[in-house]
Amino acid sequence: MKKQERASISIMKIICISIILILISGIGVMAVNTNLSNVKIILQNGYEMTVLTSKTKVSQILEENNIILEENQKTIPDIESEITAGETIKITDKTYNEVQIAKISEEGVETSLNQLLENYSPITEKIVVEKVTIPYETVTKNTTQATGNTTNKVLQQGKDGLKEVTYKIKYQKEVEIEKTVLSEVIIKEPVNKIVQVQKVQTSRASTTPRTAGTTTAPTGGATYKVTAYCSCAKCCGKTTGRTASGTQATAGRTVAASKQFAFGTKLNIGGHTYTVEDRGGAINGNRIDIFVNSHAEALQWGVRYLNVNVVN
Repeated sequence: MKKQERASISIMKIICISIILILISGIGVMAVNTNLSNVKIILQNGYEMTVLTSKTKVSQILEENNIILEENQKTIPDIESEITAGETIKITDKTYNEVQIAKISEEGVETSLNQLLENYSPITEKIVVEKVTIPYETVTKNTTQATGNTTNKVLQQGKDGLKEVTYKIKYQKEVEIEKTVLSEVIIKEPVNKIVQVQKVQTSRASTTPRTAGTTTAPTGGATYKVTAYCSCAKCCGKTTGRTASGTQATAGRTVAASKQFAFGTKLNIGGHTYTVEDRGGAINGNRIDIFVNSHAEALQWGVRYLNVNVVN
């Protein structure tokens, strides 16, 4: 009887050990078949934590770690996104916009964020105040009706003015790329140079007799406002030098006058004979424009009031 009881106890032990071994093997198999991965979670306050999880969905991983989002919070990537091992879940404010920068260039080479930032050159703005010269003008007054020998007398010397200009300048890599005028303040007004045309006083003994073929200007002409122009775009709006009459503008010959003077009319202006060959939008009434070789000469001529006669 005792031998049978001992045999029964041995069998029971063997059965129990077998069951335990089977359970342990099952747990091991389950553990092997379950993929566990490390995922980093960054909370809004900057705290970082790394968790071991078998979940792949962001919402499930947060729920597994008892993390509840507030109404004004969101996750990056999105709460419904799937992630893999080694990725990061970032909790931030809903107003935060993440700028995604492409990691693949045109050549297909991977580019890191740091490399992109190193190649990026920011644009800077500066407010700069400069003092700029205002050039004076020359005004010529002809107080005589003389058409013969004259001389110029400077009644007032010209003085440049000065203004203060405020610019907004944009720079990229310390190179100026844009310059905008914000304001201008005149510090000193320019003073015009005034030149008076006077008749040269000569004695009878020094008077030279006129020779045949000398062109003389008839008296009784009117005083005109005489300016100067050249063939540049600022003066004409074109650079061809072709006049309204079809001729090529020539310094010392060509003048622009109103339609009261037909093309080809000879005019004595300040003792020199010119030919009317051109017109101008601003040339009307008692206004005449003399053609000169350069814009600098036109500026130097300024504005003069001279006696003008038609040469017969």
